[in-house]
Amino acid sequence: MANESERPAAQDPGDELAVQRLGEARDQIVREVRKIIVGMDQTIDEMMIAVFARGHCLLVGVPGLAKTLLVSSLAQTLSLSFKRIQFTPDLMPSDITGTEVLQDDPATGERRFKFLRGPVFANIILADEINRTPPKTQAALLEAMQERKVSTGGEDYPIAEPFFVLATQNPIEQEGTYPLPEAQLDRFFFNILVRYQSWDEEIEIMKRVTGGPEPKMQQVLKRDEILALQALVRRIPVADHIFTYAARLARATRPGEAEAPDFIRNWLAWGAGPRASLFMILAGKARAILRGRYHVAIEDVQAAAAPILRHRIIPNFAAQSEGVTADDIVAKLLQTIPADERLYDARTGKAQTAVS
Repeated sequence: MANESERPAAQDPGDELAVQRLGEARDQIVREVRKIIVGMDQTIDEMMIAVFARGHCLLVGVPGLAKTLLVSSLAQTLSLSFKRIQFTPDLMPSDITGTEVLQDDPATGERRFKFLRGPVFANIILADEINRTPPKTQAALLEAMQERKVSTGGEDYPIAEPFFVLATQNPIEQEGTYPLPEAQLDRFFFNILVRYQSWDEEIEIMKRVTGGPEPKMQQVLKRDEILALQALVRRIPVADHIFTYAARLARATRPGEAEAPDFIRNWLAWGAGPRASLFMILAGKARAILRGRYHVAIEDVQAAAAPILRHRIIPNFAAQSEGVTADDIVAKLLQTIPADERLYDARTGKAQTAVS
């Protein structure tokens, strides 16, 4: 963790007040979501980091873990438009983006095409079971995610900001599914694993669901506030050694790089591209201000490493045969790559001393 002397100086007192406001808003959002959702603290935290870093999320978990309920609950705490798209094998691209229809102009009597906007034109999109629909339809959503607009009939229709896609995926039922290719998975900022609840949490879920009426949730942040806080994330200063550390983590996943550890060469077929290091910095900024800090620490990058890297590295057959997962490799990487900036040349990122 960076010490006081390593922290970049704050440039704008107004920004520091905004950081304090976001820290308070985070606590309010968590309180509101917990009225409906039991546990899942890490999942909620990672989703909020992605929201304020302007990133899309893929939530992976078995059925019945309240993935859909979590996304809709978070949407209720934000004063934003929300649409849910249930992905099915017969879903067409136009069912997501919209379609052109021929209409009569009552004033002139002429017939003209009018674009009817699809459900993608909302601030928060829940793409439920995204791997249930064919690649052509998946690509329509992923293009809108990347370009933040829909192009049809020679015209571009921008999607209003803020815009988040929170997609869910079932990892165990693969019959009749269309897994997202690695290149398309790279469009997602975070790949969030939704895990089983603990014993106490499961007992609490049963009591709540079978008990009284569902509690009402309050809106915490409005659209303009969210946009201002997203802009604030970009202004948070980052020390050079944080950039160096994020770059070393990403580059160390590439088996062909000289600085890659031996276990990376043994277990990975492909490593993460530059988008991984870029997203680690953005996630680190968002995580810092969500905790009321105007500086990014090494621990912020380390916390974001797993959800950013797990869908950007490809374990080879040797890793799979040994039961080694992408998360295992990321955990070992975090233990292997030292966080002490004094060990590196800030210009090249290479080690200046031998590291055991």
